[in-house]
Amino acid sequence: MHVFVTGASGYIGGTVAAHLLQAGHLVTGLIRDPARAEELARLGIQPVVGTLDDTAVLAEQAHRADAVVNAASSDHRGAVETLIAALAGSGKALIHTSGSSIVAVGTQGEASEEIFNEDVLDAGSAWEPDHPIRKARVAIDRLVLGAAEQGVRSAVLCDSLIYGPGRGLGRDSVLIAALVRQARSGGVVRHVGTGRNIWSNVHIDDVAALYLLALEKSPPGTFYFVENGEESFAAMTGAIARSLGLPGPQPWDPASPDNVWDPQFAGHALGSNSRVRTTRTRDLLGWSPRHRSVTDWITGTDLVVRDETKHPTEEARS
Repeated sequence: MHVFVTGASGYIGGTVAAHLLQAGHLVTGLIRDPARAEELARLGIQPVVGTLDDTAVLAEQAHRADAVVNAASSDHRGAVETLIAALAGSGKALIHTSGSSIVAVGTQGEASEEIFNEDVLDAGSAWEPDHPIRKARVAIDRLVLGAAEQGVRSAVLCDSLIYGPGRGLGRDSVLIAALVRQARSGGVVRHVGTGRNIWSNVHIDDVAALYLLALEKSPPGTFYFVENGEESFAAMTGAIARSLGLPGPQPWDPASPDNVWDPQFAGHALGSNSRVRTTRTRDLLGWSPRHRSVTDWITGTDLVVRDETKHPTEEARS
């Protein structure tokens, strides 16, 4: 296939692109920074310089490609509308990236027993998110799913906390990298509150493998959670402390004057629960993830955070 990937220089999009290339597909990648286009080309990805606001560029690339993976942003409605309009009636695949923060339960670091299944976005579901940003993201997810009625083989992959090294230009995940940056800068590993809050998680290589399966055989209009296990932030930060040889983990209060993290990011991400379950990835796509333990990965890696400039809320995935 010829696949157009938005966010081809990012963590998710870059790794998906690398796996597509390894599988023998042709990949065209959208990149914002012209200075980095050559880096993308050296990886074997045909660079297209542009942004999600460049409707003509998006439409042209969607027309030219056999399938589209939108991994640049979960929240850019205009780009999704452009891609759907360009693909309408074609039967081509549109794989859109969302994040399991849509079902996050804010508890300031305490555990929640609430677990979400893939029927939350099925037609007739009464579930609605409780935050304006999450409402907007879910509205985009539903727009993508509804594109199946317009002749688009659309699917939403709703990724949980992703760990592992990226295989393209973007190397670092969001939440793990945020914890590591804080630990290195402060000299002590911290979590929000007690750290008992739990997130489902999945390895980036398993994520990319699932994107390829979805491109090949996902039924139109299907929503998937992407997870293979779950862990508390206390366990993850404990593994970070052991890996880095730093004290901790210790609790951090988002309301304290010591703003280790942006309070909103800490409350909605690092201090929340996001517990999800998938059956469709296995039953419909035959997904068989290989990695099962985020804490084993943390303790077995050097935890080098390579992209120090990215703000943790910029990535689409979480």
